[in-house]
Amino acid sequence: MNYFELFDLPVSLLVDQSTLPKKYFELQKKYHPDFYTNADEADQKEALETSSMANKGLKVLQDRDQTMKYVLQLKGLLEEEEKYQLPPEFLMEMMEMNEKLVEEDPEDFRKEVEEIEKVLYDEIRDIVENYDDSTVSTASLLKIKEYYFKKKYLYRILDRLDD
Repeated sequence: MNYFELFDLPVSLLVDQSTLPKKYFELQKKYHPDFYTNADEADQKEALETSSMANKGLKVLQDRDQTMKYVLQLKGLLEEEEKYQLPPEFLMEMMEMNEKLVEEDPEDFRKEVEEIEKVLYDEIRDIVENYDDSTVSTASLLKIKEYYFKKKYLYRILDRLDD
């Protein structure tokens, strides 16, 4: 069972955040280990596993980037510690950004990185916002994967601002 099935939600890159907490609390009411103290060992184990999965699932489904990563993993397009090869032109642009990091005002730099992220998102916006698990193509998912890794790279640069 995956997180979408557990929460009784359609596979999506944009999880409905208004229903997610309600579904989580329903799962916890049903499977919280405290309610199984008098149950047999098998039922206790199942409740603990389901409750734990609900906790992990909530964290993943509340975070857009983690949801994106999870869907890509479900589709077999992303390994846990994958070393993804970003396009050379993007890496060159990021080298230039790294050089600017020491020269620019941190707030201006942050805005510039956020602007790059917006441009990257615009390239996949239609796929994300109109995602249909039954018809999505591998090519579309690979665009999502590239966006995911580019954004991850961008935010590593931003993390250096805070160092």
